[in-house]
Amino acid sequence: MLELIEKLEKKTKSEAKLVLPFESRKKTRLKANLDDGTEVGLFLPRGDILRNGDLLKGANGMIVEVVAAAEKVSTAFATNELQHARASYHLGNRHIPVQIDSTWLRYLEDHVLDTMLVGLGLQIQHELAPFEPESGAYSHQHSHRHEH
Repeated sequence: MLELIEKLEKKTKSEAKLVLPFESRKKTRLKANLDDGTEVGLFLPRGDILRNGDLLKGANGMIVEVVAAAEKVSTAFATNELQHARASYHLGNRHIPVQIDSTWLRYLEDHVLDTMLVGLGLQIQHELAPFEPESGAYSHQHSHRHEH
């Protein structure tokens, strides 16, 4: 089993990909498989969330790129800034991970949250998409912004 022991800060070419859903990218100790089937174990410092595009170094020197897996998500589209702000407030008040863009909000699919946001006037779209929620106000992490 390949041990992945370090998160690299500097971009470099990777030799393999590790595709993980958000719940697994929050873990620092994990058994998984690379895209080629090679078994790996994560042995990373606690408190770090893996993001799409992060690079990990194996104990043998191999460089592995983290890829955010497509997951069942709800994407809520707002028609104006007030609607977007109100929806953001209500989702944040429930302490759930949320990915925020200028016109939409994304969270792991949840019919209760869908119903709430439809009641606030947002349009909901269910899709399979990578989920990259905000890291949090008190986190030392930085948010990776990607245009979709």
